[in-house]
Amino acid sequence: MSDYLDQVARRAAALLRDADGLLITAGAGIGIDSGLPDFRGPQGFWGVYPALGRARIAFEQIANPQAFASDPRLAWGFYGHRLALYRRTSPHEGFALLRQFADRLPQGGFVYTSNVDGQFLKAGFVDSRIAECHGSIHHLQCLDGCRGAIWPADDFQPMVDETQCRLTGDFPFCPHCRGIARPNILMFGDWGWLSTRSDAQDARLHDWLRGVGRLLTIEIGAGTHIPTVRLLGERLSGQLIRINPGEAQLPAGKGLAIASGALAALRAIAVALR
Repeated sequence: MSDYLDQVARRAAALLRDADGLLITAGAGIGIDSGLPDFRGPQGFWGVYPALGRARIAFEQIANPQAFASDPRLAWGFYGHRLALYRRTSPHEGFALLRQFADRLPQGGFVYTSNVDGQFLKAGFVDSRIAECHGSIHHLQCLDGCRGAIWPADDFQPMVDETQCRLTGDFPFCPHCRGIARPNILMFGDWGWLSTRSDAQDARLHDWLRGVGRLLTIEIGAGTHIPTVRLLGERLSGQLIRINPGEAQLPAGKGLAIASGALAALRAIAVALR
């Protein structure tokens, strides 16, 4: 594996040296090296949330606005646990390496991620250079979409019975109508998500892209199950480095596939750039 990584890292370093702007695109796989759980497949998901496994509740069922309507304590048990987990998780070294790669380039870098965990912001990336296409668990909205308001979740401290996956403390409430709030996250079957925050981020991304002449995209841990992140990198001009241990395949001539976990690959690229 070391010889393989050394070889592909040298090719990746050459692509970085030729670029003037770096787009970092990321799916859930980038968080594995930080100790965040992998939800791929029902067994992986139920291993993290055994109470949901016992009830045979799939990820697509609990990550769904209907869950807040039918059983809000269960829905907030799931999302409250995730919020607390992401707050206490430290981003791994690879995030800092990505910042260093971007800082080398005249146009710097921008992040586009389907992750809702806020790890890029926690790792020191500038808020105005992050686009979260599925929203953020660190922001809330009214379950009924009251006034179209989105606000930070900083004041919400979820108390969760992890054995039952149920919220035991107070709900977060809408400051306008006092109804129950939900995460400002695009869920499955979600027609009530307020996208204004993410839309503004996306507009900033496209403004930045217009100023980049030699774009390089480094995509990390983005799978094919929800292909939003993968499709962006394939659609944009410029070269694409896809880092993924199990789904690294690329369209012909598009760039460089690295079949590896995130941290190992990024460390190898950093060594090759020296």
